[in-house]
Amino acid sequence: MKFPGKRKSKHYFPVNARDPLLQQTQPEHEVSTSYIVGIDQTLVDIEAKVDDAFVQRYGLSLGHSLVIEDDVAEALYQELNDNNLITHQFAGGTIGNTLHNYSVLADDRSVLLGVMCSNVKIGSYAYRYLCNTSSRTDLNYLQGVDGAIGRCFTLISESGERTFAISPGQMNQLMPESIPEAVIADASALVLTSYLVRCKPGEPMPAATMKAIEYAKKHDVPVVLTLGTKYVIADDPQWWRDFLRDNVSILAMNEDEAQELTGLSDPLTASDMALEWVDLVLCTAGPHGLYMAGYTEEANKRETQHPLLPGHIAEFNRYEFSRAMRRESCENPFRVYSHIAPYMGGPEKIMNTNGAGDGALSALLHDIAANGYHRNNVPNSSKHVRSYLTYSSLAQVCKYANRVSYQVLNQHSPRLTRGLPEREDSLEEAYWER
Repeated sequence: MKFPGKRKSKHYFPVNARDPLLQQTQPEHEVSTSYIVGIDQTLVDIEAKVDDAFVQRYGLSLGHSLVIEDDVAEALYQELNDNNLITHQFAGGTIGNTLHNYSVLADDRSVLLGVMCSNVKIGSYAYRYLCNTSSRTDLNYLQGVDGAIGRCFTLISESGERTFAISPGQMNQLMPESIPEAVIADASALVLTSYLVRCKPGEPMPAATMKAIEYAKKHDVPVVLTLGTKYVIADDPQWWRDFLRDNVSILAMNEDEAQELTGLSDPLTASDMALEWVDLVLCTAGPHGLYMAGYTEEANKRETQHPLLPGHIAEFNRYEFSRAMRRESCENPFRVYSHIAPYMGGPEKIMNTNGAGDGALSALLHDIAANGYHRNNVPNSSKHVRSYLTYSSLAQVCKYANRVSYQVLNQHSPRLTRGLPEREDSLEEAYWER
């Protein structure tokens, strides 16, 4: 497990030569590991350049997103393939992206639950999915299906207009009996997306998701939900509020989803309202950066050394150096908030906005898993005098999530191809010697 924070070898844990004092409390032969598990609709993002006639031929609407049947998707894919029109094929899916990025950042294990084609042909979209997923992401628990996994076609016309065609395939056929209780029981977090519980009648994915939540609750594993898209939330905001209150510990969303959920356009006050239902909130706000809101024990709150920020909650970041806790773990729960502007002001040229939020969430998950790893291996540490959710303060998690988002915005794929640099060229040498 690489530890989050300053990316220099001396800041990683554990060190190669283990401290003899730690060996008194921990067996020499093996350290306890930590991982996260997530459920996803396995799909591949396929990008191609086409003319307007191609879009019309397949009954699509220029500039819009439509769901297409499997036979149409297969014909469309074959034509793109035969004419060498495909420019990119990326493994996709919100949770798949998040787990991949987590494993790249932490250089450690994550577990993906979902479906995969029983027979994978070399060069096919399913093959691309497997090839573009980190080797540290455990795919051994995927459920085999006969047929295609999901495909999302992004068709770029000569004018630059993007048309989306989505073929669900078998991606929602995950069965409840394919959810392994033992894997969830030992995880640091269970990561889900709103799409999982909004499927066609008769599809088993919602039941499989609720089974996973049942196991997580049974074993006191935090449930993390990313909202996915504002349109899903807009259908029935009250249903989602109830769902969050009953099932979710950590919420990830963007400012548009936050507005649909709470009715509030300000990301800070929307995050504050979400604390009525969950324990910790990560809200990305595009060019305005990102916000975090959570709970800590009032007696252990820590005041920031950064300038106090104005907002709808005055000086809201005063205690951003506090570490997040679950509300039920606090004797006197105290709300804390943090905000950070885009790293380096944001990229000069944004290559891709798809996946920036997933990148931020993967950084938060890395910090949560690092906390569990440290607690398991150094249980007597002062870091664990209380039952904290995160290893780092809200302010530090914001920095880390912000940096990962920048990395994703700066590349074409929503998935990191490598970890963050050990040293940042933009930071002065003195930073590394502190």
